[in-house]
Amino acid sequence: MLASLRKAGSVARAVSAGQKRFLSIHEYQSVQLLNSYGIPTPVSIAAKTPQEAFDAAEKLSASGSVIKAQVLAGGRGKGKFDNGLQGGVHVVESPQQAKDYAEKMLGAKLITKQTGAAGRVCNAVMLAERRDPKHEYYVAVLNDRATGGPVLVTSSQGGMNIEEVAAKDPNAIITTPIDFENGLSLTKGLEIAKQLGFSSLQAQTEAANIFINLYKIFKDKDATQIEINPMAEVTDGAVLCMDAKFGFDDNAEFRQKDVFDLRDITQEEQSEVEAQKANLNFIKLDGSIGCLVNGAGLAMATMDVLSLHGGNPANFLDVGGGATPETVKKAFEIISADPKVKSIFINIFGGIMRCDYIAEGVIKASKELNLEIPLIVRLKGTKEAEAKQMIKESGLKIIPFDGLDEAAERAVELANA
Repeated sequence: MLASLRKAGSVARAVSAGQKRFLSIHEYQSVQLLNSYGIPTPVSIAAKTPQEAFDAAEKLSASGSVIKAQVLAGGRGKGKFDNGLQGGVHVVESPQQAKDYAEKMLGAKLITKQTGAAGRVCNAVMLAERRDPKHEYYVAVLNDRATGGPVLVTSSQGGMNIEEVAAKDPNAIITTPIDFENGLSLTKGLEIAKQLGFSSLQAQTEAANIFINLYKIFKDKDATQIEINPMAEVTDGAVLCMDAKFGFDDNAEFRQKDVFDLRDITQEEQSEVEAQKANLNFIKLDGSIGCLVNGAGLAMATMDVLSLHGGNPANFLDVGGGATPETVKKAFEIISADPKVKSIFINIFGGIMRCDYIAEGVIKASKELNLEIPLIVRLKGTKEAEAKQMIKESGLKIIPFDGLDEAAERAVELANA
């Protein structure tokens, strides 16, 4: 269930005409948010310089500490920095050791199974007090299509990849629907805690209150996901959230300014950030054929046709129905800045969008950017004849086509030339 929810979410993200990002925040920011709702965590201090890491570790020296690279990606512990340091999470025995690790982490890129080969830059680390877990649990609050509302997803097998747990032992996953308006009751929370196997009434009560308050954050802050992995019962009997992952709905940005002010664009693909500023729906991919299309459905179809002819799209780019020559030029700037792009395929169906606007933008971009990348253009619909005439009179090396298959085939040939 959990895996299918995530898969559906990632597909929706790729084809969304609104270019949904579902904001993620760093772990140290998540800890601050949890604490503001009375949810207990290990004491944690963020640091952005090696000296700040030294000072933080000194404050936590009574119990020892753990240093964690603050990068928006999973698998940090098993990741590797581009300077050779293995692992983004380390136990530190002294403030000096914390400083040494921070010097290697800060400014370097951490490469994990989720970042791809490029990795993501580490601009902050977090020092957290060491608390030894007696048992680890998994807790998440998500929206569930099957029940048409929020659910609490829990498992007694925390600290692991939850998809693997679900695949090996589906019964280990407990899914509890939550009343949207009223949230989770203490009675229900205690029932779940007992089912998970918390050792005492005190631990069960602490766990139940965490469940209740996690949903309050989920609702109050327009979250799309809250994942605590692990939530732990530690050796002294306390129940703590040891790690946290949040996602927030971009549609709610106008009323969640405090949350969206936490956005760290250094963790995002910069071409996507630039596209978002220009109201372009753009997602970078790994291929060699740049795509400029209007409409999310046509964009997906264009990518499919390119793949059928043996090509690989370099991006998903939907200019929408309100594109202007200026936004088309910006789209070209973003596409042509990718050194992997060897040809550009423009596929426009002019309904709301006017083909002559696209042609004007293409001509303007080609001249001002001195584009040398081959351009394949297919224009159909509103102002089609005028657009084709503009391209013909431009004198530029723009290759026009009427058929989608022929155009896609040519784009692939030129990309592979």
